[in-house]
Amino acid sequence: MPYKRFISSSLLLLSLSSCALYHPQHDAQQAIDKQLVPANWAQNQAIPASADSDWLQQFNDPLMLALIKEGQANNTDLRLAAANMDKAWLLAKQAGARLKPTVDLSLARTQSGSADGGSSTQAINVGVTASWELDLWGRIQAGVDAASSSAQASTADYLFAKHSLSNNIAKTYLKIIEAKQQAQLAQNNLKISQKNLRITLLKLELGSASEQDAALNKANVALAKDQLLNLNASTREALRAIEVLLGRYPSSSIEIANVLPTLPNNPPAGIPSSVLERRPDIIAAERRVASAFNANAQAKAAQLPSFSLTGTLSGASPSLSDILSPANVAWQLGANLLSPLFDAGKRRIDVEISTLEQQQALDDYAGSALNAFAEVEHNLDQAQLLSQREAVLAEALKQSQKAYHIAQLRYQEGESSLLDTLSFQQQAISAESNLLFIKRAQLEQRLNFYLALGGNW
Repeated sequence: MPYKRFISSSLLLLSLSSCALYHPQHDAQQAIDKQLVPANWAQNQAIPASADSDWLQQFNDPLMLALIKEGQANNTDLRLAAANMDKAWLLAKQAGARLKPTVDLSLARTQSGSADGGSSTQAINVGVTASWELDLWGRIQAGVDAASSSAQASTADYLFAKHSLSNNIAKTYLKIIEAKQQAQLAQNNLKISQKNLRITLLKLELGSASEQDAALNKANVALAKDQLLNLNASTREALRAIEVLLGRYPSSSIEIANVLPTLPNNPPAGIPSSVLERRPDIIAAERRVASAFNANAQAKAAQLPSFSLTGTLSGASPSLSDILSPANVAWQLGANLLSPLFDAGKRRIDVEISTLEQQQALDDYAGSALNAFAEVEHNLDQAQLLSQREAVLAEALKQSQKAYHIAQLRYQEGESSLLDTLSFQQQAISAESNLLFIKRAQLEQRLNFYLALGGNW
């Protein structure tokens, strides 16, 4: 019978679909010369275990960790990244639907009659139509896999956005604390300057100080006030910045600690190749390579003929109750072949474009990997540098405070000028300010290092 031959032909086409041409393979790490990736970091000979989320507890600052969690829940940019991720997965699901048949139901009712007002007749038509494109060359599957890889890349993008946000919140938190401590230092400097001015004015009345000394002290007080105003403004600006990151109104009213948290040990670095497997931005780049290879396979398969099967079951009757009567039911089966003949080179150009996009994705992956290695090496170097600078500045502070104390005694004895004393005072204040900056920079280095390693926030 004809329908048996049709079914046999359909089964043959279905069996051919298992022999599809779609076999894209890629290895994104081939984009990186394996000889360029050392077994260990240049700045660190030890190879401890990889970073983990427990490392953040070493800061011993529950408030900082709580603010990070708040930002992760309420930040608008992170919500946008989450929406993009969800959209990408819906697109992947939508692409997967093309592998399955589609079934449509139609229902129509018509009324007809003559113009002279004679009797009219009614017809009811019900039909079910099914169609299915056989994926003989793997074109549809390649599109599905391309969309799925893109969705995986979007998921990794979301994770990296989450990690970057958390890092920014923590660093802004540290910046606020340092600004508050710098402001306190400036406040102490102002008090000392005001005290020195009062003493100088008394000496001026007694004739043991000059107008020049009084003017110098007044200028010193004014400069101290200006510095304090600037530092307080910087603190308010940083407070507004962290409130925006947390999804709050930027009122600069959030409560922040007054003391910098404990400096933890550097997070364990692992080996260079492990960074490629941990960092979400590198994972996203690798998934985009996979998507590009799948898109290329899809473009190549689009140059080949497409096959589809269709089937229709319909019924027509004057009344709905008789619509399923065998005499009123008809069926139709069909097979369709669509082969490209002329498209002015469009499909060939699609293949060439997707091939270029493959190379772009590989180059992007290689560049992202090298930048990741550079960030880790930089942070390892910074850890040593900042530790050395802290020791040097601590000694500078100790000696400058000693020199200032001696200068004060010499000035009181008339052995030194006020200008020399004020110079030593500014040197001591500058050394203390620089030491505060370095302490905050050390904490930031730890956070940046954890981000560079792909630590879980």
